[in-house]
Amino acid sequence: MSTPRRSTPHTGTRASRTGATRTPGTSSRGTSFSETMLGTVRLDGEDRSRPIRLDLCVTADHVLRPLGTTEAHASGRVRIAGLADDPAAAGELEISPLARRRIRYRLSFTADGRRLTLDGWKSVNPRRPVKSMTVLPFTLHEDGAPVGEGTLRFPVATGLLPFLAGFRFPRTADGGGLMAPRWRGEPGRTEVWYTTVTDPATGTGLWLHHELTAPADGSEPYAHGWAAVFPKDEPVRHARFGPEKWAGGEHGFSADGISAVPGRLTGSAGELRWDLTEQAADTPLFTFPRWSWRRPLLPAAQILPAARASYGGTVSYGSTTLQLAGAPGASARIYGHGNAHRWAWLHADLGGGDVLEIVTAVSRRPGLRRLPPLVFLRLRRAGRTWPRRAERSAVGWGGLGRFRSQIGLPTWTVTGRAGLRRIRVEVTQPDERTLALGYTDPDGAQAVCRNSERADAHVLLERWWGGWRTEREWHLDGTAHAEVGTR
Repeated sequence: MSTPRRSTPHTGTRASRTGATRTPGTSSRGTSFSETMLGTVRLDGEDRSRPIRLDLCVTADHVLRPLGTTEAHASGRVRIAGLADDPAAAGELEISPLARRRIRYRLSFTADGRRLTLDGWKSVNPRRPVKSMTVLPFTLHEDGAPVGEGTLRFPVATGLLPFLAGFRFPRTADGGGLMAPRWRGEPGRTEVWYTTVTDPATGTGLWLHHELTAPADGSEPYAHGWAAVFPKDEPVRHARFGPEKWAGGEHGFSADGISAVPGRLTGSAGELRWDLTEQAADTPLFTFPRWSWRRPLLPAAQILPAARASYGGTVSYGSTTLQLAGAPGASARIYGHGNAHRWAWLHADLGGGDVLEIVTAVSRRPGLRRLPPLVFLRLRRAGRTWPRRAERSAVGWGGLGRFRSQIGLPTWTVTGRAGLRRIRVEVTQPDERTLALGYTDPDGAQAVCRNSERADAHVLLERWWGGWRTEREWHLDGTAHAEVGTR
């Protein structure tokens, strides 16, 4: 292949790349767009090139700066004929068409059990703007060593209009600020920080649960939680930590050597050890109405500081150590008076930047307990969230019942309609991939959750075109994160 191997360019300091920072808690506009590129790649030792395709969703936490440099997160699907089809590829883009005259791509993905990194950049040339902005020479690396070369091209004739039409500038919030504790000393409250991850290399699921409980009788608040791993071909393993006296935390959960703060999760429990970095890959997602997080009027509220995130680092259990790189997942927050009477939850990374979050529950409050489960469903596609308002899935415009759930095990379902779209979600939690754990509410009541970080999910999205037609369909085999809680 004629394309020369490239050395890594100097990227400067972090401060010069990211520019001015925002004040925590403020809002601004971000940028998101989708991009498809096609080309070929040749691996070392092979005498032929293989077709390759990238379908990416790119997000930045501010509006692109044409005269400056913007760092963005990229996620999506990498396909190499006969070698790879990874819908959980993740990495970064450095977008600097004028300041540095390049657009650099770094993406990690799994190919035939190997963890590879695609590293390349478009060299922007004002004399040849179209060619230089649409041709991406790249090198494949494995463990830092080059193992192949290739070239990707943006299909201008068929891709330019969808590419331009797909640009979005969503309002963003400081996801790191959403990790800060909400509790202000009131009795009868519980606050949760939890993280769920799928290791793309092994298929192992990970669940980290950190909880502050302030008993209703006014006794001392305490911190506790657990960690669990869901290996693909082994039994689920878990261990609890705490209870410990709650010492407070400025940025997140911190107790007895265990922490969950913006960008980092560390700790140990029993035979489990973890040290992970977390990189937000999307803007915050408010599963419940946004006002319910600011004003805790509902029995509880849940949010995701970032709808998607990628994780790197190590997770150890027994004699096994997992090396995570670009692992998809998310951290979430719960604040309220305790657990529901019964509930179900789903987090599904659908690939290509799409994500689905569902919480369906029956309240413990008198009167509300007699109602069918309320459904809070948020589907984010191409930077847009459907339904537009979280209240829509819970109460609809014509009263209760537009979205319905059937909570049970091993399978539970959610169906609903908003506007010209309707959705059906079926989640399956096989018994051998499900862990049962007890919860204690601030008032001392008990509940049992059954969690699986290797659940299956089928999602069917339809649109009305004079009749219902399939718009998108997703099948998740062991990569959905789900839970059912009962009393």
